[in-house]
Amino acid sequence: MTPAIILLAAVTLERLVELWLAHRNTAALLAKGAYEVAPGHYPLIVMLHTLWLMGLWGIGWAAPLHLGWLTVFLALQVLRFWVLATLGRRWTTRIIVLPGAPLVTRGPYRFLTHPNYLVVIGEIAILPLCLGMPGYALVFSVTNLAVLAIRVRAENATFPLSGEIEHL
Repeated sequence: MTPAIILLAAVTLERLVELWLAHRNTAALLAKGAYEVAPGHYPLIVMLHTLWLMGLWGIGWAAPLHLGWLTVFLALQVLRFWVLATLGRRWTTRIIVLPGAPLVTRGPYRFLTHPNYLVVIGEIAILPLCLGMPGYALVFSVTNLAVLAIRVRAENATFPLSGEIEHL
């Protein structure tokens, strides 16, 4: 197995676990009376991330790893886990509103309104750079920014002034 395959397998496994976790948390929140807001853009997010990861597998599986970029990518994973730990059972991949629940203002939310989106922006760009694919990183970064612009507008309209209930 190449180092690239190991990295891509780890990221794929991480995403699958996150999808399971998000589904579990969404179902639990809905059972408590929560509701989803602005679901129309969600298929775009799923499609973007699916194509991004599939393309990395298709093109980058045999690429040598660039250790500097890999270090940055691993640092992003630390921030990702901090976000997940901070939100706990409120973390989902959709915009879920639980009436009466306060906005999260601890952990990385003390410093940033949308720390998970910072992680996603970084990952979409940095993982291809780990595999020596700057053009790929640019194309998917621009596309991701367009989708996130829709997402953040919807979320900010739902939760004015800061904070997030859910994450990608």
